[in-house]
Amino acid sequence: MGTAAPLTADRVLRRLEWHVIRRLDGRLQGDYRTALRGQGFDFREVREYETGDDVRHIDWNVTARMDEIFVREFTEDRELTAWLLLDHSPSMGFGPEHRTKERVLAEVAGTIAQLLVRGGNRIGALVYDNDAVRTIPPRQGRNQVLVVLDQLLRPAVPAVPAVPAEGHGRVTDLRTLLDHAHKVVRRRSLVVLVSDFISQPGWERSLLRLTERHDVVAVRLVDPREFDLPDAGLIVVEDPETGEQLVVDSSDPEFRRRLRDAGEEQERAVRHAAARAGVQLHLVSTDDDLVAAFVRIVASRKRRRLR
Repeated sequence: MGTAAPLTADRVLRRLEWHVIRRLDGRLQGDYRTALRGQGFDFREVREYETGDDVRHIDWNVTARMDEIFVREFTEDRELTAWLLLDHSPSMGFGPEHRTKERVLAEVAGTIAQLLVRGGNRIGALVYDNDAVRTIPPRQGRNQVLVVLDQLLRPAVPAVPAVPAEGHGRVTDLRTLLDHAHKVVRRRSLVVLVSDFISQPGWERSLLRLTERHDVVAVRLVDPREFDLPDAGLIVVEDPETGEQLVVDSSDPEFRRRLRDAGEEQERAVRHAAARAGVQLHLVSTDDDLVAAFVRIVASRKRRRLR
């Protein structure tokens, strides 16, 4: 049997262009940046309120001073800058060998980046792996997509040291990635966070701070097997974040039930934290068809804008 060809950025992108992006072109209509960006507008001026204006655009400070209702007007940027915030921490290595969360991370990031650069938009990325936050400055073009994919397909090279929360060692803390983004991404942008959200708690405050300046899309990557062990007797499980190993009896139905309960509790906690940050959380599984997942995300964002 021959050896499989190495996975390269160019091979991944070509496969995405053929199997995902081409199919999306037939399923989704219009400008992809509009579908992903939400409001997607920069502030222009304030004016008096007119019947039918979106009440969410009321400028309460001006309204209080003038004793009449004023709203903010926005104008769409001709050129969009998008930043991908990519969680490349050890827990992303979980999943089937041919389709780990890490692999899906590369596919999701590559698809979003390629869809946006085709419209002349600029793409930047912050890649966080617990040891460092690597910055890829925004640029246009297909080559920029290849740069992002290349970073996700090779071992991390420390750039900006990631300082973990005191007492937590090198366990993932999304605050590191989000706080770094707050410092680096100064101009209003589309910010896409892709993570499994296996992290120290407290990241929602940092995420909320980003939403005050940027339009934020959050994608959570999951694998259904993380909290649903098969009945395989005694097995060794390893914490992907810390490397700690433990022998467990997977044939014990009570143990499997507790594991499922823990997974459901974690899911609730992540969703509640995202809601506190004012961000809609989009779920993508390692079992998902990526085209269906993107159609679902875009449809969900359209419904949210119509509310």
